[in-house]
Amino acid sequence: MKFPSIFRTASHSRFDIKPRYYDPVKEELEQRTSRIKQELEAEGKLGEITEEERLKRYETGIRGAFAQHQGIRERNTSIMTSTAMIRTLIFLFLITGLSGYIYLGPVIFEYLLYLAMIVVAIYYFTKLKNNRK
Repeated sequence: MKFPSIFRTASHSRFDIKPRYYDPVKEELEQRTSRIKQELEAEGKLGEITEEERLKRYETGIRGAFAQHQGIRERNTSIMTSTAMIRTLIFLFLITGLSGYIYLGPVIFEYLLYLAMIVVAIYYFTKLKNNRK
């Protein structure tokens, strides 16, 4: 059973490794075909590549690169539920209490209690209002 915690616990990393295989026969075949194609283009026996075909080849490479990209994932949780926000609020509450105690005395704790009650009431009111929609 896990106890609730403010601090983030480390979790294991997951890797998506796609193995690459080296095929020397295929590599040699591709090099030979590209070399022969360049020689035929230089001799003029093979029709020259038009600018339109060159752009089409370039576009497919770019399109493939963008298709594989996952992009930035949007958050599916609200910012108020993140642990970083909760830690920040606790830190601000402690700093405000300490500085208020130095300047105003123990009466600051009453003010902070009222402020905390107002903030909690506003939070639950907005949460309740959003659930009705």
